[in-house]
Amino acid sequence: MASALTIAEAAVATGLSIDTLRFYERDGLLLRPVPRSAAGHRRYEPQDLSWIELLNKLRATGLPLRDIARYAELVRAGTGNEAERLELLRAHRQRVLEQLAQTAEHLGAIDRKIGIYEATLDMERTPAPEMAS
Repeated sequence: MASALTIAEAAVATGLSIDTLRFYERDGLLLRPVPRSAAGHRRYEPQDLSWIELLNKLRATGLPLRDIARYAELVRAGTGNEAERLELLRAHRQRVLEQLAQTAEHLGAIDRKIGIYEATLDMERTPAPEMAS
């Protein structure tokens, strides 16, 4: 199949290392075993890459690997567990929102400090007005 990628190509496409892709497969984070060529080489299909893209987003937002594994397990199990999947994602979303609020607060403190230093430097660069005699 022409659309399938080797593990090296999949690594480039996903921004992950080959070792990470192997880890995902070995630890049950993928939805299915990656298909193999007749020679035994992994062949990543578009659906595999889409799932890995979602995993990257979940990891980047701090979802623990055990929760990602649980989510993958639920998806693999098929229909009937959507409520549990939804709850897992809603709980993660809430944590991400809390992290964003905290990050915004920290950014505000950084912006205030930048404003102080910019004002100080502006005052140093501005010549004093000449006094009229």
